[in-house]
Amino acid sequence: MRDLKEEVLKAQESGDIAKLYVLEQRAQDELNEDELMRYYSNILELALERLTDVLEKKIRMDITEVQDFATLRALYEYAVEHYSADSLHDASALFEVLSGLSLDKEFSQAMKIHQKAADAKMSLDDFINKVADIEATQSAGTFYVSAFTNEAQKLLNDSKIAMEK
Repeated sequence: MRDLKEEVLKAQESGDIAKLYVLEQRAQDELNEDELMRYYSNILELALERLTDVLEKKIRMDITEVQDFATLRALYEYAVEHYSADSLHDASALFEVLSGLSLDKEFSQAMKIHQKAADAKMSLDDFINKVADIEATQSAGTFYVSAFTNEAQKLLNDSKIAMEK
């Protein structure tokens, strides 16, 4: 346990979000609930710091770079937390930021679909059951919902029609 806490502290001090994700399973096994909540809060805090830095520099993240990947993952999980809590406006805003944050076109397009679902006031359960293709996403091995049913295109089309009005 002491070794884990030392490793976590080093990762936090160096802003190494990726290392914190590497330590995640050990943290889940060894930390109590309060410590685990602080652990995830630290990951989010570091991700938000990196987000601020990226926005200030007006650059985009490269999902193939380890720290950018970990940052995008943490921010995505944060957006999904908002979505899960029915905070649809906040989730939509976070998905919109994420869609413009990455150089990866597939990731950006997936975030736009997430955003349109939140904008349409679709619950997370409905999004998962009707729009997301979970089996294909799992096969792709992405940390985010990356595969979609035909409902996704309908959602995008409906939002374009609404914007034109």
